[in-house]
Amino acid sequence: MTATEPAARPDAERVDERELAELAAERLREMAALPADDPSRAALRDEVIASWQPLAQHLAYRFNGRGEPLDDLVQTAMIGLIKAVDRWDPERGVDFAGYAIPTIIGEIKRHFRDRTWDVRVPRRLQELRLAISAANATLVQALGRLPTVADIAAHLGIGEDEVVEGLEGARAYNAVSLSTPTSASGSGAAELGDLLGSVDRQYELAELRVALGPALATLDDREQKILTLRFYGNLTQSQIAERVGVSQMHVSRLLARALTKLRGQLADAGY
Repeated sequence: MTATEPAARPDAERVDERELAELAAERLREMAALPADDPSRAALRDEVIASWQPLAQHLAYRFNGRGEPLDDLVQTAMIGLIKAVDRWDPERGVDFAGYAIPTIIGEIKRHFRDRTWDVRVPRRLQELRLAISAANATLVQALGRLPTVADIAAHLGIGEDEVVEGLEGARAYNAVSLSTPTSASGSGAAELGDLLGSVDRQYELAELRVALGPALATLDDREQKILTLRFYGNLTQSQIAERVGVSQMHVSRLLARALTKLRGQLADAGY
C-alpha cells in the first residue's frame, strides 16, 4: 500500500462480510427450495458449505488447546456444518447461523466426549459422569461437605447403584501407565506393572499333581514302572522294553492302557 492509498475501513470490511453472509444465505434458500433429485442441488450445496466454512473454522478454534489436534477439531466442525446444511429447514423461521452454530458446537462436544476417554465406555456412563460431577459441585456448596453416594443419588433421582457405576466408569477417563514408578527413589524404583498379579500356571499344575497321586495308585506295579521310566526317566520305548523284559510293541500297548486309566481317573475327579 502506498502513502497516497487510503487505508481499508473496518466499516467497509463489515459490510463485505454481511454481503457474503447474505449471499450464502440466499444460496442456501435456493438449495432448500430445489427437489432432492435436482442436478443443480449438489453444486449449490458445495457452494454453501464453502461459504460457511469460515464459521466452522472459527468455532473449532474456540476449542483449541484442550488436548485435541486443531486439524481434528476443524474436520469435526466441518462435519457439523455439513449436517446443518443438509438438515436446515427455512420454513421453521430460524436463520441458518442460529441453527448451524449449536449444531457445529454439539458435534465438537461429541468429539471430545467420544475421543478423549483413555478407555472407551458407553455413552450413558459418559453422560452419567458429567451429571455426577455437576451434582457433586452443587452438593458441596449446599451441604458444606463432600456428598455421599446417597446424597448424589437423591439429588439426581437415580439409584445408588447407578451412582457407583458412574463413579467406576469415570476412572476410565484417564488411564495410568503401567510403567509409572511407584516411588520417587530413582530409576531403580518398581513400576506399577510389577505390582499387578498375573495368572500363575503353577497353581493349576500343583492341583494336578495332588490329584495324580491317587490316580497312579490305581495302576499295577508294571504300569507304574513303565510310566516312571518313560516320563521321569525319559527313556525310549526300546530302552524300557530292555529294562522290563518285554517287546517294544508290548511297552507301547501298556503305556496306552496306563494313560487311558489315568485320564479316566482325572476326568472323574474333575480335571
